[in-house]
Amino acid sequence: MSKRVGIYPGTFDPATNGHLDIIHRGTALVDRLIVGVAVNAGKGPLFTLEERVALMKREVAGLPLAEAARIEVVPFETLLMHFAQTMGANIILRGLRAVSDFEYEFQMAGMNKRLDGGVETVFLMASESQQFISSRFVKEVARLGGDISHFVSARTALAVRNKLSGLPPPADGEAPPTMPTLAPKAPL
Repeated sequence: MSKRVGIYPGTFDPATNGHLDIIHRGTALVDRLIVGVAVNAGKGPLFTLEERVALMKREVAGLPLAEAARIEVVPFETLLMHFAQTMGANIILRGLRAVSDFEYEFQMAGMNKRLDGGVETVFLMASESQQFISSRFVKEVARLGGDISHFVSARTALAVRNKLSGLPPPADGEAPPTMPTLAPKAPL
């Protein structure tokens, strides 16, 4: 049987507890998971690509070891399907928060299927406690001085505060590693 290699693509600016929940649950579906951190300059990211990759690597390192060992964080700036082909992926993992996400994701999945019929898109519904979280809202709350600690890890919250204040990113160990409350994995 061939290995199931999945890609979970996103801008991850910043990575939220919702993203980590999808990564955690997605590892039950694949043998190897590649978290693809996209350039996506059109979104006007707060963090540089290098900073987002470094932050995501720290977040993945905080997951249970059996999961973290099967996850790789890789930046990309190509068409998603080209990236999937390069990485040998046969699954694209996408998270859905609300019905409004579905229309866009449905169209994208159809386009991707036309580009490469050998790659399947798998949708995971966001856990109930994570459905309202988005990176855009996290940044907006932080910019206005609100508490984002319920939406991102302590490490990421510190990185966002530092970035908005013009301070350097936190060093490893400066913020305690915290695990968000993750939904249990369904047995497959």
